Amino acid sequence: MNTLKIIGITMGDPASIGPEITVKAFADPALFKKCRPLVVGDACVMEAALPIVGHQELKIHAIQKVEDALFTYGTIDVLDMGLVDLSKLKRGEVSAMCGDAAFQYVKKVIELAMEGKVDATVTNAFNKEAVNLAGHHYSGHTEIYADFTGTKNYTMMLAHENLRVVHVSTHVSLREACDRVKKQRVLDVIRIADKACREMGIEKPKIGVAGLNPHSGEHGLFGREEIDEIIPAIEAAKGEGILAEGPVPPDTVFSKARGGWYDIVVAMYHDQGHIPLKVVGFVYNQEAKAWDAVAGVNITLGLPIIRVSVDHGTAFDQAGTGSASELSLRNSIEYAVMFAENRK
Repeated sequence: MNTLKIIGITMGDPASIGPEITVKAFADPALFKKCRPLVVGDACVMEAALPIVGHQELKIHAIQKVEDALFTYGTIDVLDMGLVDLSKLKRGEVSAMCGDAAFQYVKKVIELAMEGKVDATVTNAFNKEAVNLAGHHYSGHTEIYADFTGTKNYTMMLAHENLRVVHVSTHVSLREACDRVKKQRVLDVIRIADKACREMGIEKPKIGVAGLNPHSGEHGLFGREEIDEIIPAIEAAKGEGILAEGPVPPDTVFSKARGGWYDIVVAMYHDQGHIPLKVVGFVYNQEAKAWDAVAGVNITLGLPIIRVSVDHGTAFDQAGTGSASELSLRNSIEYAVMFAENRK
């Protein structure tokens, strides 16, 4: 019996770099030693991506159910949704057709995971404007997963090398993000962070909790959120045996995490956590006018299923050129496998 985990990978927006970087990831024979990978998307789009990235030697195997997958190097198994008219596909452009297709791929991979037919899910990027243009009104993958799994208490985790970040809030205005810093929510996210680290094999996770305000409020001089909400949440977490520390000033907590002080950081809002992660994971070569690295992964925690995503967008400006890096997708698949193997 094959014990390798089955990983369902969405193709992403058909007009994006998703199909191209997926082919690049499947072109590495090491992938098939780590898992049994399956693409959820459109076979015709994947077929068209082969010559773009110079991998005509690979074969697309269109299937209608997981049980028919071959999981053999040299073959890309595609659970074919048949949603894209290739004659109407314009790479690098927003369209309702591609938005609907990308949404349906996500919905399908969630169903497969909930039914136990795949062990974990990995998502390529979609375009939020295109998805909403198609009539699916969600602000991102995270909200779709939460809706279709019936999950109320969840959070986003970003990871690159030894830097891991979870968020108290994500896709809301900065003004609303401040209002969402409440004891119960902060405590919930600390708990989720602790559980996630344990699922990654870290036995006693050290959690650094960021402050919201400059200098973590300076004892109320720059705001009372730390005193009224964050510190009580940290104390409650400690009472449960969680190794939480803070509130740590936001301008130093991430450097400390990189230095090994913390296994994970609880950030108070979207950009507080995203900016440091992308500073270390996204490396632009000014001389070459190209990205040397677009690394890092995005993981939704608190779900009944595993969801890991690339930590970059659709990169419409690179679509069709074959130049996009598959590094983040490869990292995402590795994280998905790790979570699947450690989940009890």
